[in-house]
Amino acid sequence: MVDVAGAAEPLGHNSNKGHTGSENDAEMLAARLAHAQRLGNMGWAEWHMHSGETIWSDQVYLIFGRDPADGPIALPDLAKHVEQADMGTLDRLLWSAVESVEPVQAEFRIRRRGELRDLRVVLEPLMAPGGPIGLHGVIQDITGRRRAERMMSESRRQLLEAREQAAEERHVMLALREAILPEHVGCLDLPHTTIAVRYVPAEKTASLGGDWFEAAPAPDGRLLLAIGDVSGHGLPAIAHMAQLRHALVGLAMTGLPAHRLLTLLNDLVLHQLKETTATAIIGHLDPETRVFAWGQAGNLAPILVRDGVARQLDQPRGVLLGATSGRPYELATTRLLPGDLLLLFTDGLVERRTRDIDVGLDLVLAAARDVPARELDAGLDHLLADIGGPNPEDDACLLAVSIPAQSTEPLVRGATIDPC
Repeated sequence: MVDVAGAAEPLGHNSNKGHTGSENDAEMLAARLAHAQRLGNMGWAEWHMHSGETIWSDQVYLIFGRDPADGPIALPDLAKHVEQADMGTLDRLLWSAVESVEPVQAEFRIRRRGELRDLRVVLEPLMAPGGPIGLHGVIQDITGRRRAERMMSESRRQLLEAREQAAEERHVMLALREAILPEHVGCLDLPHTTIAVRYVPAEKTASLGGDWFEAAPAPDGRLLLAIGDVSGHGLPAIAHMAQLRHALVGLAMTGLPAHRLLTLLNDLVLHQLKETTATAIIGHLDPETRVFAWGQAGNLAPILVRDGVARQLDQPRGVLLGATSGRPYELATTRLLPGDLLLLFTDGLVERRTRDIDVGLDLVLAAARDVPARELDAGLDHLLADIGGPNPEDDACLLAVSIPAQSTEPLVRGATIDPC
């Protein structure tokens, strides 16, 4: 007996260990399932039709905001907690679950302490030999997901509206600029000289600014050449640009030299366009001497290409329009020779946020060397492509003058400008 008892004790001890291990495994599995339900914000429920018994997992109580002491919600009472507009969805789900042997699912909303919550419910019948005896369901709170989707949808809608509005504003601003500025694509011919102009709008709608140009004969037979850039962007900058350019056209009829015109425009900006500044180059090209007499107000100096070499002209003194009064503007003169190319431009041509202005200027100098005097219009297109295309954040104006190499006679005074 002793030997049997002694032998039985280890057996009994091993059996207890096995039982304890099974209990621990079950507890661990239950803990993991509960953790998974919390992470997925989901739980399970069972409704037994014959007994009326309802069983909920702990997470379902949290989803419905219900005290476990109150017990689960019976199936006939579930509709009381569903949003009125979703009652039809619940009815269809229950009928489908009873009539089907496969799981069915639907989404509907409940009110939890006055707050709408989005639920996804999957139901399948509890089967017995005699047929279904109840329903088993998996319930998941997907409020956060649906809220994020609605926010994303609203953001996409607002973005689309913003893009459409920006496109419309861009169309209006470009149309306004085209009404103010002369034709900006093509070239203008005078005897023994060619002029090409470009207005290059910024790629971004909000960056359309106040860049402008002018090329027209003056009453004394000289040719008025000018470019400029009004500070700011959008419709205010375009409106100020129009005032400044129209003022120049009127003042140029007086025959005043370029530096005197800049002085008058500076007074205009100071007194009429307050809190605005502008850059400009104004010059006259004499048809007999081919002398270009010009002044500048805070603008980069023109580029002269002669015998395959491109360089900036020496810059006369001149401050930004609207910056101060009483500072004189100087007049500089440059005589153009047959084969020369003169390029006037605003800073949007060379300035980029992604590179230093000197790098941009070097690119323009290199590209200007390859602009053919006989194909000036196409040459400007190639120049723009060589420097990286339009500026994403600022518009630009270019005005190019070429003297054909075979030109040996002076320009004809009083010649008219016709689009080529």
